[in-house]
Amino acid sequence: MDNDKYISPLSTRYASSAMQNIFSTNYKFTTWRKLWVALAKAQKQLGLHITDEQISQMQSFSQEINYKEAEVQEQKVRHDVMAHVYAFGIQCPKAAPIIHLGATSCYVVDNTDLIIMRKALKIIKGKAIQVIKNLASFADNYKNMPTLGFTHFQPAQLTTVGKRACLWIYDLVLDIEEINFVLNNLKFLGSKGTTGTQASFLQLFENDSAKVTQLEQIIAKEFDFDEVYSVSGQTYSRKIDSRIVNTLAQVAQSSIKFSNDLRLLAHLKEIEEPFEASQIGSSAMAYKRNPMRSERMAALGRYVIADMQNTAMTASSQWFERTLDDSANKRISVPEAFLAIDAVLNLYINISSGLVVYPKIIERHILAELPFMATENIMMEEVKLGGDRQKLHEAIRLHSIKAAQRIKNEGSENDLLQRLASDTMFTSDIKKLKHILNPQNFIGRAAEQVEELLKEIEPLLSSNDHIDIEEPKV
Repeated sequence: MDNDKYISPLSTRYASSAMQNIFSTNYKFTTWRKLWVALAKAQKQLGLHITDEQISQMQSFSQEINYKEAEVQEQKVRHDVMAHVYAFGIQCPKAAPIIHLGATSCYVVDNTDLIIMRKALKIIKGKAIQVIKNLASFADNYKNMPTLGFTHFQPAQLTTVGKRACLWIYDLVLDIEEINFVLNNLKFLGSKGTTGTQASFLQLFENDSAKVTQLEQIIAKEFDFDEVYSVSGQTYSRKIDSRIVNTLAQVAQSSIKFSNDLRLLAHLKEIEEPFEASQIGSSAMAYKRNPMRSERMAALGRYVIADMQNTAMTASSQWFERTLDDSANKRISVPEAFLAIDAVLNLYINISSGLVVYPKIIERHILAELPFMATENIMMEEVKLGGDRQKLHEAIRLHSIKAAQRIKNEGSENDLLQRLASDTMFTSDIKKLKHILNPQNFIGRAAEQVEELLKEIEPLLSSNDHIDIEEPKV
């Protein structure tokens, strides 16, 4: 590593090797060469005078990029695509006259970007599904465990640990739906020419429009694209980049929501992210178990959400059929959005596979709040035994106020049940009141909802192909 130069931490600390490879220089330029080979083969197939020897020569050097020569050429011509055309031509002298024939820069640049983004999106989809698998197992294991629910981060009705995990799952399910929509509607730019009119190709094929159409269909099929964009300028619409990064930002939103919830749960000491034996939580306070991975998820996810505005501004500022103020920007904004969300999902996979639950703490928090939540149930039980609803309501209200004051002012335990049991207006003794307060009586259909969701997403989970998961680097 050159320690005298800036290197993105997305490469050194966060993103996976697989995602970095997709956005690597080598992957880009070898894809350019594959596109030039595909163009020449299709043109030959449709009748242009291109020889098998020329195509064979191109194919033999399609994976061997002469980078130094390309750098020399770019210093001369100040154009990266033409620099690589010349460099490729030096390696393939017989093919040099027909490399890039009729094409403009975006033939290789934009089609390569679409190929890369499609592949990267599939990795993101696979990792998001792996998170769902982890959370689904967790939800199933804890579907019946009551826990204190919160609205406004104030104690509310009970839910279950598993049902809360379903909130995290469903956000990701929505993200998968969005990713599938983008993948299913992602097309190939094809061979559109300088302003998108295909004029240069029409000239090559002596005004045979059918061959021009056929040309880009052949090339698209070579790269497993079923369709090409029917209308474009020189570039595909930059709204495609915006749509894709917006989709990544939605995954970031879901991930940050989880990380925030987990950080709050860690503060409550109810659930924690995995903590390794030699991990240091704080440089100063040795006892601390800071939720560092969750915090990193939030940090990187926030970057992706901010990047969404970048691609939106780029899409909105394109002039007519082509302007170049997108190029330098998208070289950074699109790859780094993918690298960052890849890192977020690596963390999410790691955390979700090893969540640590503390049932006794969860139970203690329930018992501290449940007496207040159960007052209506207690009141209804007393009415059944002949009590006066209005008088009971007032008595419960006053006892609740006093119990709450004691908790807040003295730091004491919740003694509401003892207060009600000692009030002669109530016929239920402390044993019966505690029976009414069985937490299982207050979780509604939480466990059933977990089962229903897991059944709903089973096709999604079972259809996913295996993906290699890398541990977070730090």
